[in-house]
This record gives sequence, structure tokens and C-alpha cells, in this order.
Amino acid sequence: MKLLQFFRKVAFAEGLSYLVLLFLAMPLKYIWDIPQAVRVVGMIHGVLFILYIWILIRVWINRKWKFSRATIAVIASLVPFGTMMFDPSLKRESLK
Repeated sequence: MKLLQFFRKVAFAEGLSYLVLLFLAMPLKYIWDIPQAVRVVGMIHGVLFILYIWILIRVWINRKWKFSRATIAVIASLVPFGTMMFDPSLKRESLK
């Protein structure tokens, strides 16, 4: 599998885990007093975030991205739905 395609899959998983953490696990913890959800989903999201950043660095070097493109990729991982909004540009790049 190409590195960029793998990065897209990791980005989707990281973005999805972030949404689950924000919109499911956090309300379970703070509204219904079920903190286990944040522990489990938070750990999964943390691992996926580290993997995302690690692969992002590899893609940045491999594809010779500009610093600004890599910065946008980092910011996308911090904004809800960000990785999903960044994906179309990754898809276009992978088709080249």
C-alpha cells in the first residue's frame, strides 16, 4: 500500500476517534458520570494521533511537501472534521 493511501486511512480513523471522543465519550463522562468511555476512547485516539503525526512526517519527507501543507495537516488533526475536510486534497494528490 502506498504511504499516502495509508496516511489517508489513518487520518480518517484519527478524525473519527476524535469525533467519538468529543461527541460521545465526553458527554458520557460529564453528563452521565461514566468516565470509562473517555479512558478507552481517549487511549485509542491518543495512539491514532501519534500514528497520524508519525506518518505525516514520513509523508512530508517522502512527498517533499511544503512546510505550509504539513502545517495544514497538523491543524486538520486538531479541528473536529478537519481530517475529513483535508482528505479530498490528499485524494487528488494520490491520483497524480
